Amino acid sequence: MSAQHFDTIIIGAGASGLFCAFQTALFGKSVLVLDHANKAGKKILMSGGGRCNFINTNVGSANFVGENPHFVKSALSRYTSEDFIALVQKHGVAYHEKGRGELFCDNSSKDILNLLLTECQDAGVSIRLNTSITAIHAANTDNNTMPNFTLDVQPKDGKAHSLTCQFLVVATGGLSIPTLGASGFGYQVAQQFGHRIVPTTASLVPFTFTDDTGEMIKSLAGISLDVVAKNARASFALPMLFTHRGLSGPAMLQLSNYWQAGESITINLLPAADVKTLLLTAKKRTPKQRLRTVLADFFPKKLLTAFEAHFWQAHKDTELANIKDETLVSLAETLHAWQIKPAGTEGYRVAEVTRGGVASDDVSGKTMESKLQPNLFFIGEVLDVTGWLGGFNFAWAWASGYACAQSIGMRW
Repeated sequence: MSAQHFDTIIIGAGASGLFCAFQTALFGKSVLVLDHANKAGKKILMSGGGRCNFINTNVGSANFVGENPHFVKSALSRYTSEDFIALVQKHGVAYHEKGRGELFCDNSSKDILNLLLTECQDAGVSIRLNTSITAIHAANTDNNTMPNFTLDVQPKDGKAHSLTCQFLVVATGGLSIPTLGASGFGYQVAQQFGHRIVPTTASLVPFTFTDDTGEMIKSLAGISLDVVAKNARASFALPMLFTHRGLSGPAMLQLSNYWQAGESITINLLPAADVKTLLLTAKKRTPKQRLRTVLADFFPKKLLTAFEAHFWQAHKDTELANIKDETLVSLAETLHAWQIKPAGTEGYRVAEVTRGGVASDDVSGKTMESKLQPNLFFIGEVLDVTGWLGGFNFAWAWASGYACAQSIGMRW
């Protein structure tokens, strides 16, 4: 029996794969999406707390991390936030803006997944789930009249068989949230064809701590505080959340994109105040006050009590008049630049994305095509492109999927 043939096969029924699928099918050619999971778009459904932060209104190359910061520019310029917003409006999806240009569904992430599936259905895309790929063979030809790839596949409930295609698109995502089906299969495909993999780590992920600081942090679980979190490479003025496992919240998740194991991070716990002036002025005007009284307006009571025990235990019951100026200045510096060293992160189990992936130096930033294997493409998170929190990873899924589809479609 001859293998069933498609013009394009896309591996991965996530955001980038589904988007690329219908965009490619609009050129009038056959497209098949394969995924080993039992449902399409699982990660879409859980994104944004179930509301799907599907785009940001202000997307630029500065919002992405990777070895080559310029790699994303071409694709992002060709499919913009406005383009996807127009698609959302076409489908009547209600949405709202939150934070800094972050657009969320009013109702559910299902609205975005249904949008993608509807577009795929209307364009004639075939989607096969519960199907594993056991081998990929290349024909070593760039002839679009002959199959360039043969895929050996094994459906969960069916017989093993082969599929052929002219164009093969890898949209497998990264390693984050393995319970949703994440795997390293895309990296294996890339390596099969000679591509280098930039070492991967969990990213947009909370930090964990194992020392005394960690114990204090755990005791404050549920408290949120506006901070400025930074290291040598990045700085973010956003909320931070204390949890039972460590530090989370937007400030920590964003900084994790720039963090390397073993590094310290610095947190300004009171970015809206000049603590040095505050304390020295209070010492002159109300010398009988305690430190906790002066700082009571800035921290929740439970947080203030914990900080008191951690930062100024020796002076907790001392009147300001009896605390040296240099001690007050030192405390102010600590509150403005609390330096701590995470033991690690919560890992791929809860990470929103994977940092690293297929190196961009052997992939065209304009077409997403491999420079090493003709007609092989990589899109979305499988590449060494990691966006900030706030809809930027979806922006990359749409833009890279569109660039790939245009490249394939223009070849006929």
